[in-house]
Amino acid sequence: MSARVLVIDDEAPIRLLCRVNLEAAGVEVLEAEDGPRGLVLARSERPDVILLDVMMPGMDGWQVLEELLDDERTSGIPVVFLTARAELRDQARGLELGGIDYVTKPFSPIDLAPLVEDLIGRVSRGEHEALRRERLAELRQLLVE
Repeated sequence: MSARVLVIDDEAPIRLLCRVNLEAAGVEVLEAEDGPRGLVLARSERPDVILLDVMMPGMDGWQVLEELLDDERTSGIPVVFLTARAELRDQARGLELGGIDYVTKPFSPIDLAPLVEDLIGRVSRGEHEALRRERLAELRQLLVE
């Protein structure tokens, strides 16, 4: 698989963890340590998937996603939130804003490559919205329980 993933996270150890595990699976990894740099890279490099932290200084992940969705060059790139904000309402907010999935820290790094591969496959088959709706339905069910 020759996918390209952009990791936008202010924590260098998290970016390194993502890079090592994704590169081991043959994925090209781009990194940005903050939202503005992430937006520049997303627009210039057009990655297949963006892994996006929510809590970053300056511009948070919610704002980054809004900018990505407002730009026709990046609006079709699936965004997976990768964040310590584990509350169900935060997860629902991320998906409602347009994220396609939500992975909470700490996460299992070995799960990243299969997640990315599955995501790219489903998006290439036109299942972007269906995938987002599925995750949102799962979260809503958890919120009701």
